[in-house]
Amino acid sequence: MPKIFEYFGFIFFFYSNEHEPIHVHVINNGRESVFEILMDNGVLKSIRMRTAGNMPPLDNKDASIAEAFVKKYYKNIVEKWINFFIYKKRIRSTKITKKL
Repeated sequence: MPKIFEYFGFIFFFYSNEHEPIHVHVINNGRESVFEILMDNGVLKSIRMRTAGNMPPLDNKDASIAEAFVKKYYKNIVEKWINFFIYKKRIRSTKITKKL
């Protein structure tokens, strides 16, 4: 379960056996949601949130923060996804300490 970002209590990560579309799991305060990154020819088209597993989803405020984060850092998320799942490289977690 590679952690890719930490952001003010939010943990962004992949499970090691993921599937497409490219997506990132986000946990905060005992809740988890998944944000799918939908692209067309390398251009971001939309970000879609869905529930994950047995945990309750992020509340509305946290979901908004997480979605804004994914919109800002989607290129980094996609790059880490490709490096981890396609090229089988180790990826490093990045701690973001500057507010969006």
